[in-house]
Amino acid sequence: MTEVNTKDCAIEVDNIRKTFDGTEYVLNGINLKIPRGKITVIIGFSGTGKSVLLKHILGLLHPTSGIIRIDGEDINEMTEEERALNRTKFGVLFQYAALFDDMTVMENVLFPLREHRRELSKKRMEAIASEKLSQSGLEKKHFHKLPSELSGGMRKRCGLARALALDPQLLVYDEPTTGLDPVLTEMVDDLIVSTHKRIEGASTLVVSHDLYAAFRIGDYVAMLDSGRVLLHGTPKDFLETDIELVKRFIQKGFHKGPAEN
Repeated sequence: MTEVNTKDCAIEVDNIRKTFDGTEYVLNGINLKIPRGKITVIIGFSGTGKSVLLKHILGLLHPTSGIIRIDGEDINEMTEEERALNRTKFGVLFQYAALFDDMTVMENVLFPLREHRRELSKKRMEAIASEKLSQSGLEKKHFHKLPSELSGGMRKRCGLARALALDPQLLVYDEPTTGLDPVLTEMVDDLIVSTHKRIEGASTLVVSHDLYAAFRIGDYVAMLDSGRVLLHGTPKDFLETDIELVKRFIQKGFHKGPAEN
């Protein structure tokens, strides 16, 4: 298994445990280091704790025990105001893009700017939003459309532009290809890689069910099982592992193929 040094971590999860009912632990001793400047993909069967872990990293849930550090800072020790400020370090592309239905494309991207960059003029905010939309590959003719008027791929691009509005150094993608056909899936994967390369020093975290994406775009991969990290390393580490469950997961994923994953 390839080790990641603590000093090279953008995110460090230290022995996180989480129970909602006081009995069953959804996360049961998660230890994970997300390396700075790399793309890390978290995979695993349904119900293994991927989404719950992501919510902890974003500060939306608090662990029963354990520590999460973002850029070396323990988020559990932060006040609510400090946590809110800490979240501005993240750019998050949610599953299905999660756009505001009653806002245009432009208004969706302006939303975080209006919330967190109130010192900027309206003209400057609009210039930033236009830039992010163009960088995400959306044409100007779509800027004033509602989400319902966009294709699935366009909604993803709009969601990405909104995620990039505050120039975050930590990019998070929650199941970015769920519900997309193989062509759009590949487009989103390529968009993740190109965005990561364009932002100097960016650290990218992708939660995905798609094994092909994990191996194709990930510098590092972490597999969860029963609320623990079963294996964390490079794609090569996964292909060479002797862990039976990991081998079965890989065989099943490659047997199904990208169109069925």
